[in-house]
Amino acid sequence: MATNLYGEFNQKIDYVFKVVLIGDSAVGKSQLLARFSRNEFSLDSKATIGVEFQTRTVLIDQKTIKAQIWDTAGQERYRAVTSAYYRGAVGAMLVYDITKRQSFDHMARWLEELRGHADKNIVIMLVGNKSDLTTLRAVPTEDAKEFAERESLFFMETSALEATNVEPAFLTVLEEIYRVISKKALIANGDSGPAGGSSFLKGTKIIVPGQEPAPGATSSSSCCLSS
Repeated sequence: MATNLYGEFNQKIDYVFKVVLIGDSAVGKSQLLARFSRNEFSLDSKATIGVEFQTRTVLIDQKTIKAQIWDTAGQERYRAVTSAYYRGAVGAMLVYDITKRQSFDHMARWLEELRGHADKNIVIMLVGNKSDLTTLRAVPTEDAKEFAERESLFFMETSALEATNVEPAFLTVLEEIYRVISKKALIANGDSGPAGGSSFLKGTKIIVPGQEPAPGATSSSSCCLSS
């Protein structure tokens, strides 16, 4: 289980996990990043230009893990950064705005791009952000659940403004990454040959802390939660 801490540990880092935030512009990717990494939210947030990342160190299963969360602008003109952006990522958050149907309709395209660039074992969470704006909802929760189940994704609705489900969303992804990596390490250690040659084991790895996952936010299968 993850320890809810911000800042750096004095001990050595066991893993560095890279997680990418993907989706159209103005869906709240940067706000989710700020809420998770610094527990901050700004009403005056400006559009992300290019790429930026934040880190947060967490403790899971007695291992010290540095989560490196990358955020990029959703505008088409920045999509030339994709190859470098996805390289080494072991987790991804596909973010849409529950009040903007188009941002959800674009999820299939973003997912296709992600799977075209990332490791096949990448852990993916579909995130419906701005769940506090219930009166403006344009994407029914059931639509998102159906898409997530069809594509074998985790799913949660979040509010960066109210800090709803932000910790559980990141934590679910990170604990699942840790589970996958631990399993691969066991398999590799049992082989007489090289450690499986898996780029997933050698690459950057991510795990996020914060709080206990919400009820049902387990690492067993696609979890479909709403706030």
